[in-house]
Amino acid sequence: MTSNHETAVRDAIETALTGNDATRWPEKMPVRERIALLLDPGSWVEDGLLANAVNADMPADGVLTGIGTVNGRAVAVIAHDFAVKAGPWGELTVEKQIRILERADRDLLPVFYLVDSAGGRLTDQFGFFHGARGASRIFQLQVALSGRVPQICCVHGPSAAGGAYMPAFTDWVGMVNGNASMYLASPRVAEKVTGEKTTLEEMGGAMMHATVSSCGDEVFDSDWEAIAAARHLLSYLPDNWNSRPVRTVSTTPARRDWPTDLIPQDTNGGYDVRDVIERLVDAASFFEIKARWATEMVVGLARIDGEVVGVVANQPSVRSGAIFVDSADKAARFISMCDAYNIPFLLCRTCRDSCWGSRSSVRASSDTAPSW
Repeated sequence: MTSNHETAVRDAIETALTGNDATRWPEKMPVRERIALLLDPGSWVEDGLLANAVNADMPADGVLTGIGTVNGRAVAVIAHDFAVKAGPWGELTVEKQIRILERADRDLLPVFYLVDSAGGRLTDQFGFFHGARGASRIFQLQVALSGRVPQICCVHGPSAAGGAYMPAFTDWVGMVNGNASMYLASPRVAEKVTGEKTTLEEMGGAMMHATVSSCGDEVFDSDWEAIAAARHLLSYLPDNWNSRPVRTVSTTPARRDWPTDLIPQDTNGGYDVRDVIERLVDAASFFEIKARWATEMVVGLARIDGEVVGVVANQPSVRSGAIFVDSADKAARFISMCDAYNIPFLLCRTCRDSCWGSRSSVRASSDTAPSW
C-alpha cells in the first residue's frame, strides 16, 4: 500500500469515527456515546467501520455494528446513527446488520439493538429489498435467534416502515418518551390514504406502545435511562438457551413483616400484589415487565436467594385481577420467555376466574386465555 493509500485509509477511519454533527439534536445522545454507555470500557470491536467510505457524509453507512461486553459477557450490538440522514437503511446498512446477526447466531451471543432509523433509504431501495441478503434476512435471523439468545432493544428515535419489525421481534423494548416511535406509515401517509387525521404519538409513540399495543415494555425519559435498564435486564438472563442465569449474592427481602391485613380476609377486598412480591424476593430485585399494559396482571424477573425467578401475579387492585385476553397474553408471553431461558417462575394467583362477556369472547382465541 502506498503512502497515499495509507493516508486515505487513515482519513476515512477518522471521518467514520468522528461521524456527522449530532448537536442539532441536543435531546439525543450521539450513537457512539450510546454504545459507550452500554458496553464495558474498551470492549467495543467494530465491524464494517469503512462501509460506504467513499461518501464522506455517510460515515459507517449510518449503522454501527460489532461485538463488546456487558459486565464481562460478550454481546452483539446494532446501533443506528440518526446523524447520518436520520439513520435510514441502504444496501450496506442491511449487509452490516445481517453479518452481525449471523455472528450472534453462530456464537449464540445476546443481541442489543439501539434503534433510531427513519426506515429504508429511498435512494437505495433496490439495494436492500431483493435477494437472499435483503432486509428480510434481518428479520429471518431475528426469528431464528428468538428463544435461543436474549434480544434486547432500546428505541431512541423513529423505527419506521419495515424497520418497525426489528423491535417487535425482540424480548424486551424500552422506548424514550418524546423521541421514540414505531410505525409502518406516518400520520401524513395515513391521512392521504384514509383521510384520518392523527398524531405520531397516537399512531406509534412510546406511551401508546407501552399502554395499548404492548410492543413497548417500558417508557423512559432519556437515552441513558433506557440503556441502563437494558444492561440491568441482561443480568437476569443467560447468554443463551443452553445455560442458566448467573446466581448472585443473596439478600433478604426489603420487607420481612407480614401484617395480618396484608391480604384481606374479605375476598372482595383489593390489595396491591407488589406488597406481597417485595416480601418474597430479594431486596430491590424485582424488574417488572410491561408494567403499563394489562395492569390486572403483574409479571417480571426477580431473585430469591440470589437465583433468578420469573414472577407472575394477578393484581387484585386492578379489576379484581380478573384474567382478560390482554392479561392472559401478557402472562403467556412472559412464561414462554422464562421457559426459553431456563428460568423457574413463581405464581401468585389470587383470581377467581377469567372475565367473560361479549367483548372478551369476541377477542378470545385458542392461543391467548387458554394458553395462560
